Amino acid sequence: MTKPAPLSREEKSWVLYDAANSAFVLVMITAIMPIYFKDVAARGVADAVATSNWAFANSTASLILALLAPVLGTMADYQGRKKPFFLFFLATGLIFTVALTVPVEGQWLLCLLLFIGARVGWAGANLFYDAFLVDVATADRMDNVSAKGFGIGYIGSIIPFVVVIGLIVSGGLGDGLPAGRTRMSFLVVALWWFFLSLPAIKNLQQRHFVPASPNPLLDGFSRLWATFKNIRQHRRVFLFLAAYFFYIDGVGTIITMSTAYGRDLGFGITMLITVLLVIQIVAFPCTLIYGRLAARFNTRSLLLFGIFVYCLITFLAFLLPFLEGEVVRHMLFWLIALLVASSMGGIQALSRSYFSKLIPPENSAEFFGFYNVSGKFAAIAGPLLLGIVGRITGDTRWGVLSILVLFMIGAWLLTRVKD
Repeated sequence: MTKPAPLSREEKSWVLYDAANSAFVLVMITAIMPIYFKDVAARGVADAVATSNWAFANSTASLILALLAPVLGTMADYQGRKKPFFLFFLATGLIFTVALTVPVEGQWLLCLLLFIGARVGWAGANLFYDAFLVDVATADRMDNVSAKGFGIGYIGSIIPFVVVIGLIVSGGLGDGLPAGRTRMSFLVVALWWFFLSLPAIKNLQQRHFVPASPNPLLDGFSRLWATFKNIRQHRRVFLFLAAYFFYIDGVGTIITMSTAYGRDLGFGITMLITVLLVIQIVAFPCTLIYGRLAARFNTRSLLLFGIFVYCLITFLAFLLPFLEGEVVRHMLFWLIALLVASSMGGIQALSRSYFSKLIPPENSAEFFGFYNVSGKFAAIAGPLLLGIVGRITGDTRWGVLSILVLFMIGAWLLTRVKD
């Protein structure tokens, strides 16, 4: 296996943005914000109801971007348009993240509304950031560059996470998070996100594009309709998107709902935070390994292996509440965490690079609009499914088990995609 060439300046800037926005994922989506919402903003609300509301908020944010992504992506493919769209959503995400320092105890609805705005901004910026992959890397380097992005993202997000934990611990955990210090941590995330985005803001350039149009909005809709009409010409692309919809649904649901599920099972805040920190550390080398293996093995085969690992994770998570004994539960929870760390970066990185090699580069933003639609509608379906099943049964574990079906359908569809 030959050693990949060093990253170019643009590739480094692109990779560094993954470290910038990963702080939002770790603190605001996965670790701290869900606990803050359940323990502070939604204090007094039943656990199952609060968890369901958190799931519905994540679904709403995903729905908003899913409706916008195809049109925005089509318009961004015109010369000189991709970067302004990226900057707009980046600014939106930063502003709403700072605004999340405002809601206090009991203001659960305001907290959810601001979180939806922050998540829409984060996801929108990622749409155009992903589409820049075809501009910064050649096809033979995409797997490696994409994997390094996720890998550096995991290890880079540890720095603001440790600062956040230091802030929270200095305020005293007691029976829950110190509200004031936790809100200050949201400002830390925004600052980290902004400063590490500066190289991308400066250096990323759109090299593949559609010629400028005097009426980009109307022509954008026309191009979008033409793509739908010629769907048979892009059969592999849309078949992959169907597979991606199902398996990334399961991955995203586990990432989004894991902390809330852990709280429902009675795991302490300190343990959950420690587990998440270890996941970030272990995910870094594992993601890079996926990227290197893609140079030797079939990328699709590695994706199928990652899906298999997540099937095992889902089944073990379902079994957790049935186990007797705190020690046994903790051991299984740690095993699940290590399995998540082994594959979560690899499956996301290789999905992004595999898709980049299937699409025409001059239409990258348009097709990544579809990619994000698939991911965002998946992000709606998974938490919504978990929330509905949890609300009906009064027990979140049955919602967790339903996620297993999504992985199985995604794997079957992926086997239908020809390289």
